[in-house]
Amino acid sequence: MDAFYASVEQRDDPQLRGKPVIVAWQGSRSVVCAASYEARAFGVRSAMPAVRAERLCPGGTFVPPDFVRYRAVSQSVREIFKRHTDLIEPLSLDEAYLDVTENKTGLLTATLVARTIREQIRQELNLTASAGVATNKFLAKLASDWRKPDGLFVVQPDDIDAFLLPLPVGRLPGVGKVTGEKLAKRGIQTVGDLRGIELPSLEADFGSYGVRLYDLSRGVDRSEVIPDRPTKSISVEDTFEHDVPLAETKVMIRRLAEKLWSASRKESRIARTVVLKLKTSEFKILTRSHTSSSPPSSCEELTDIALALRERVDLGPKQRFRLVGVGLSKFREPEDPPSQPDLFE
Repeated sequence: MDAFYASVEQRDDPQLRGKPVIVAWQGSRSVVCAASYEARAFGVRSAMPAVRAERLCPGGTFVPPDFVRYRAVSQSVREIFKRHTDLIEPLSLDEAYLDVTENKTGLLTATLVARTIREQIRQELNLTASAGVATNKFLAKLASDWRKPDGLFVVQPDDIDAFLLPLPVGRLPGVGKVTGEKLAKRGIQTVGDLRGIELPSLEADFGSYGVRLYDLSRGVDRSEVIPDRPTKSISVEDTFEHDVPLAETKVMIRRLAEKLWSASRKESRIARTVVLKLKTSEFKILTRSHTSSSPPSSCEELTDIALALRERVDLGPKQRFRLVGVGLSKFREPEDPPSQPDLFE
């Protein structure tokens, strides 16, 4: 779906159409949940601090998120998907993989299925969606971003190399800043450059992920579309520019908790456990967790729990840390009865 939360707001309030819309609570501790394409023109992006979005787009309209409404619209989109296939793997409220190798409507090609689904979403929900069509999930995901918004892009089997090899290596899933820098030191800038590296060399540098890089550079992805895969955990983390003492991690924990809260709003299920992760300057990983019968009800509560977990770390004032992360786990359905808190954790 294109700028999903913001598009729903613009659809339901005609006064917002054509204007920069930022879905977020205003305030120093809030982050952007979604931005309309008009707001994105000013540089506003999801997960950005709301105060920064306000500076970039002073004329933008801030709208508090309404996740109950977004979930209802998401379910309507899912019902359209179900007309065509039962093999639907949702990634969030606004994105999903569909396996249409065999489809219910008898359409002859996956491209026709994608075109029909997009048209049904437009006609019935007055929203737009972009689709990517390819022989596997990895390529389809890349293709879905190719002509946003309101676009359709098809990667035919014979065109995989022409599409894939010129792409920056950073477009591959899992290639973040650190991996990208490591590849750049080897002179690897594009997927084509990566394909020229032998598998043993990639394994030596990246371990098991080297195998994944080797496959992706060849357009290979063997993962299947798994319907209704339950979320086990979600987390966010960041590395400090310089190793810092525990006392100086507070600002980063707050920022990560806000980012995590925004990401968790896309989940229909709720999490019972908050996890704090720290990596020392010696690369030792520490985790502290808290499980409750009732999940965090606000970003502020999530932040407070994460900061309280920090107090359970005692390695002395001289210890330095290079990374911090905040996560949520032990997801359950909202209608499930509350579980008894874990006594020993």
